[in-house]
Amino acid sequence: MVIKIDFESEEAIYVQLKNQIILGIATDRIREGDSLPSVRQLADNIGINMHTVNKAYSVLRQEGFIKLDRRKGAVIALDVNKLEALEALQRELAVILARSLCKNISRGEVHQMVDDIYDYYTRKCEE
Repeated sequence: MVIKIDFESEEAIYVQLKNQIILGIATDRIREGDSLPSVRQLADNIGINMHTVNKAYSVLRQEGFIKLDRRKGAVIALDVNKLEALEALQRELAVILARSLCKNISRGEVHQMVDDIYDYYTRKCEE
């Protein structure tokens, strides 16, 4: 698993790490049941603090992407509660769409972007 962190970004490192893992799951590079590197190993590989990795793993667990096992460490285990996932997505999209309105991004531009992103990840999963 290749994790790319932008140390110049204003986005918190743990958020970047969390998002990279979610993108890995979405593109099928990381699959249900796969173990993630240990907190120490991933921190050393990326060159970040172990607490940062721990926070990313904790958020991923809370969001239903991984489970933490004392023997196996962090394991991809998707919580498939679709209703909860839809509600969470709606909350996140509300903020994203509000930002787009503030920046005068049109409904058509948003729809096109969503279609492009959805198609991209659908193709990646099929490869």
